[in-house]
Amino acid sequence: MKLIIDDAHIEQIKKIYKSYPVDGVTTNPTILAQSGRPPYEVLKEIREFIGADAELHVQVVAQTADGMVEDAHRIQQELGKNTYVKIPSIEEGFEAMRKLKAEGANITATAIYTPMQAFLAAKAGASYAAPYINRIDNMGYDGVAIARHIHDIFRNNNLNADVLAASFKNSQQLLELAEYGVGAATASPDVIFSLVKNEAITSAINTFIKDFEKLVGEGKTMKDC
Repeated sequence: MKLIIDDAHIEQIKKIYKSYPVDGVTTNPTILAQSGRPPYEVLKEIREFIGADAELHVQVVAQTADGMVEDAHRIQQELGKNTYVKIPSIEEGFEAMRKLKAEGANITATAIYTPMQAFLAAKAGASYAAPYINRIDNMGYDGVAIARHIHDIFRNNNLNADVLAASFKNSQQLLELAEYGVGAATASPDVIFSLVKNEAITSAINTFIKDFEKLVGEGKTMKDC
């Protein structure tokens, strides 16, 4: 399962890239608005940092199919043809997906709450379908189960698409999807940083250090022996 950062703050992205084995960055209009900066200024900075080959997902804002295609063309022009264009999984969106797929565009179907949306998006040419795990939970359904269902639909119908699960509230949801083998998940920096935050882990490491220092002296490590 690919692990992708869902954020547009370059310092957070750099901090995660320094330590964690991540595969790219996803954004959406709300995330870009939170940056408080011109959209393409932010996105170009991210693209430059993560490199031309890393996955970058950027969402259209237009509401008509033709407008979505125009947004997609501008996104590709500014950020590279390999950038994944996020398109909402609605009637106008499916039309835009089909047009862009014919051009060879990378498409991420977004705003997915039901397996049928994901099925139609994949049929229309989307490479990824992004169900909103936590938002689905908040509606009274099981977001993880729906993401698994979508994964199975893609495999059972030989569709060339993967799940890109989004909207997480905790690391357990990520773990369950990794165990199931979905294609990718995108999570906020807070969720990513929480993946290995555990008092038991910290306590074990501190015990090892204290025991070693009793043997060789305070502040010394293996290079000092």
